[in-house]
Amino acid sequence: MTVTDLRPNMDHWQERVDLAAAFRWTARLGMHEGVANHFSLAINEDGTRFLMNPNQRHFSRIKASDLIVVDAADPETLDGPDAPDPTAWGLHGGLHLNCPQARCAMHVHSIFATVLASLEDSRLPPIDQNCATFHNRYVIDENYGGLAFEEEGERCAQLFSDPQKKVMIMGNHGVLIIGQNVAETFNRLYYFERAAETYIRALQTGRPLRVLPDDIAEKTARELETYPEQDARHLGELKAILDDEGSTYAS
Repeated sequence: MTVTDLRPNMDHWQERVDLAAAFRWTARLGMHEGVANHFSLAINEDGTRFLMNPNQRHFSRIKASDLIVVDAADPETLDGPDAPDPTAWGLHGGLHLNCPQARCAMHVHSIFATVLASLEDSRLPPIDQNCATFHNRYVIDENYGGLAFEEEGERCAQLFSDPQKKVMIMGNHGVLIIGQNVAETFNRLYYFERAAETYIRALQTGRPLRVLPDDIAEKTARELETYPEQDARHLGELKAILDDEGSTYAS
């Protein structure tokens, strides 16, 4: 069966393509963790059904047609072919069921975000424009409770009670990013990792940090939130690069 044949028979094709591109680029940036970590995208109004990567599939190989449909309200989902591992189902199911703003969720153990999550003080001070993007817009989970089975997933979901905060620095774990669509969420994931890298490398110098005043950091964050189309254009350019290379992500 050709890619052209597959498209009419698969619902949410464009969403699948976008999510597959995000997987591929996350792997290219080295932000994945072997065959662990997971992304999801809600495909119904209440978020009970969502697209997700199949269990133990490397991000660099994921195709749009590989993505499975998971039902957070049906534990038998875990018995299906290529079913997600129980931690993926627990974490993402908890998010989509309890957080209306979490239409898309991306969880990784990227190096610099995880280093930040490993510090006793995991705050990200606004020392540059990228860091200022997240000023007052993240929550720190201080109570890591082991693998994210169902109860842990629900606990994490409760931490996103403030709709302005769309990043969770998961203490002793990694990072969890939410958004309304793939482009928005991936763009946020990309820039959070860049911000964390800047901060960690600045700490490594051992020299005093130049921290922006709160009002300037907040002004910058608001300006970037309303900057037109950056997230969509970012993902569009990444897909164009993959297309030029003959990638199979959109198949």
